[in-house]
Amino acid sequence: MDLTTATARARIERLDNPAWHALTTLHARFAEGDALAKRYPATMSQIGAVRESTAEAHRSMAKLLGPGGIARLFMSEPGEPSPFFSVLEKFEVRQMIGPRQPPRDEEDDIQELTAADVPEMLRLIELTRPGPFGARTHEMGTYLGIRKAGRLVAMAGERLRLPGFTEISSVCTDPEHRGRGYARRLVSALARRIAQRDETAFLYVLLDNDPALRIYEKLGFETRRCVRIAVIRANPPESAT
Repeated sequence: MDLTTATARARIERLDNPAWHALTTLHARFAEGDALAKRYPATMSQIGAVRESTAEAHRSMAKLLGPGGIARLFMSEPGEPSPFFSVLEKFEVRQMIGPRQPPRDEEDDIQELTAADVPEMLRLIELTRPGPFGARTHEMGTYLGIRKAGRLVAMAGERLRLPGFTEISSVCTDPEHRGRGYARRLVSALARRIAQRDETAFLYVLLDNDPALRIYEKLGFETRRCVRIAVIRANPPESAT
C-alpha cells in the first residue's frame, strides 16, 4: 500500500469520531472523563464522545454525566439503544470538508472576538439558535464577528480541533441583517486561517438547511458523509441494571 495514501486515509478517518480525537489530542486540556468516555466542561460544550460504541463505554459516559446529565454524541451508525442513557433527540447532519485553498473574500469589517464579547455572543446565539453555546465555548478556538453600528450582528468560530482538522461552528446572523453575505465571509475567513495552519476546515449542516448548504458549496465545501447527532440523558444507575 502506498504510504502517502495510507497516511491520508488514516488522517481523514479521524473525522469518523472527531470529538474523541479532539478530546484526546488538541483539546485534551479541556477533557473530562476516562479512557472510554470523555466530554467537554458543561459551560463550554454539550459535546461528548466514546472511544467505541460499547456497553462499557456507555456505562462510563453515563457515570461521567451523572444521573440526568446531558450530552451530544456524534454517531456514524444508528447504534443500539443503551440501558445507560435515554435518547432525547436525534437529527441528521451533513459532515462537509472544506477546500485546501479556500477562496478569498472581503475581511475589512471582520473582528476577532474575545471573552469581553461573550455577552453579545450569547445574545446573538439566543436570537438565532444555531446550536448550543455556553459562556466558555469561545475558548475552543478563534471566533470572528461583524459589527454594524457597534452591535454584533454576525459571527462564526472554531469548535472541535484535532490533528489536521478544525471544525467551523456557531455560524449565525441577526435576522435583520441576513442576505448581505456575512455568513459566507466569516466562514471563508475562518477556513483561510485554518488552511494557514496546514489544517482542513470541516463543518456540519442540517440536511434540510438548503440556504446554508448552498453557501458552503459555493465556498468549496463537499459532503463527506451524513452523521446522526444524539442528545442523550444519563439514566440513574439502578435503571441500567
